[in-house]
Amino acid sequence: MFCPGAECTLFREHRSSRSALFDGIEEGGIRATLYPHDVTEQDNDRALDGLHDRVNILKRLTGDVQEEVDNHNRLLDRMGNDMDASRGILSGTVDRFKTVGI
Repeated sequence: MFCPGAECTLFREHRSSRSALFDGIEEGGIRATLYPHDVTEQDNDRALDGLHDRVNILKRLTGDVQEEVDNHNRLLDRMGNDMDASRGILSGTVDRFKTVGI
């Protein structure tokens, strides 16, 4: 993947955000105990704060993905228009060659 300048930095930030997003997921966030009443309000608040942070990271990432998709779509549209223009020029050139008799 080619990523010039600021885009590389953004990509690296997303990678670190991604790892932060999924830290502790494998363990299930709050560690399960044998007794559910051992989970305190403070544990719940910490888990809720962690969830809130992860949701914010996901929201920012999806916004960035949408922006990238929009940029790529604009680029592809311009390329398509340029290809259409080139096709028209080439078609005119071929027609002139046919007229010359080559």
